[in-house]
Amino acid sequence: MKLIKLLVFLLVFTSCKHEIIKEITIQEDVQFLADDALEGRQTGTIGEQKAAKYIAERFKNLGLTPKGTDGYFQAFSFKPKTDPHQEVKYNVKDGDSTITGTNVLGFIDNKAQNTVIIGAHYDHLGYGAEGSLFRGEKKEIHNGADDNASGVAVLLNLAQKLKAKNTNNNYLFITFSGEEMGLLGSNYYTKNPTIDNKKANYMINMDMVGRLKADSTLAVYGVGTSPIFKQTLQAHNNRFKLVQKESGVGPSDHTSFYNSDIPVLHFFTGQHEDYHKPSDDTERLHFNGMQIISNYIFEIITDLDNNGKLPFRKTKNESEEVPRFKVGLGVIPDYLFDGKGMRIDGISEDKPAQKAGLQKGDIVVKLGDSTVFDMMSYMKVLATFKAGDKTNVTVDRQGKMVDAVIQF
Repeated sequence: MKLIKLLVFLLVFTSCKHEIIKEITIQEDVQFLADDALEGRQTGTIGEQKAAKYIAERFKNLGLTPKGTDGYFQAFSFKPKTDPHQEVKYNVKDGDSTITGTNVLGFIDNKAQNTVIIGAHYDHLGYGAEGSLFRGEKKEIHNGADDNASGVAVLLNLAQKLKAKNTNNNYLFITFSGEEMGLLGSNYYTKNPTIDNKKANYMINMDMVGRLKADSTLAVYGVGTSPIFKQTLQAHNNRFKLVQKESGVGPSDHTSFYNSDIPVLHFFTGQHEDYHKPSDDTERLHFNGMQIISNYIFEIITDLDNNGKLPFRKTKNESEEVPRFKVGLGVIPDYLFDGKGMRIDGISEDKPAQKAGLQKGDIVVKLGDSTVFDMMSYMKVLATFKAGDKTNVTVDRQGKMVDAVIQF
């Protein structure tokens, strides 16, 4: 609570003629947003409203102008889906099952013809909403430091950098609500934009950028959505092991903009064992890595500043190729691994992989009679098994091949 009082004081501290206002760091923004006092920022809760007010105050102090439908805010009401194939209905009348989420929008108006959109969702899972992977008996707050206080903090850092810089574009900063419930805030915005979607140049999304690993692997999705993206990313990369994905479709808010024919880039530092669990907390983040990512994105924006409106290109939807599974190993795959096989980044308790003696860091190279070359081949093989099946698995454990038996 002392931290919250300190940051609120910094935000509301009015400027005097000779006063210097303290610059708020990436770490301080994360610490506020991932504090227990916000109770996990679940969509429509008081905790999420506190986060929205904090972000709006940060926008104001950074000199961004409001670009919502009510100042900095764009509220939307909806009834949660009872059927996963059902379409969400917005703007329903108040009722017991109605939830109101709030996007927060700030604008840098450079009087330019086009606008770059920079986004990150700020909602999370509260005390363990649907999507939580926590299996404890008592409810615990899911603070979502990486998912996605990290993305919001980098967004705020970029807003600070872009004031009076790269003025050939305007900049619209949006923090989305309802992402964890199905990209609701970004979907609502693209259907109810506060700037014309045709004036949107491209969209940058940051979701889980707080866990840069020792090998500096950074995933960037959507590189195929405009022809210039790949060369721009490579031209400024002197630090990262880039994993580039062509598709503009994925499980985060950039998808809503891609579906509106806007080029997108989505930045992601990878999955981990704390994903959607109470243990995704501030002390586990790599703050220097977040600053390096922010600097990198700023360099990309700077490079693209003189390129006018970027052409949009449709990409193959890689998610349509993902097979459906009847069983699972009970592991968290390392989605950023680009070697041969499927590397395990985490092991779930009391699941087939743990019972078979598999370990974090193992690389699955064979499952049953099939060789595993990469993530897609792993998923295709896994989809052939059903509950009760037993098969062999071979893993590469620090250069040594280890065989085990998996019981699904």
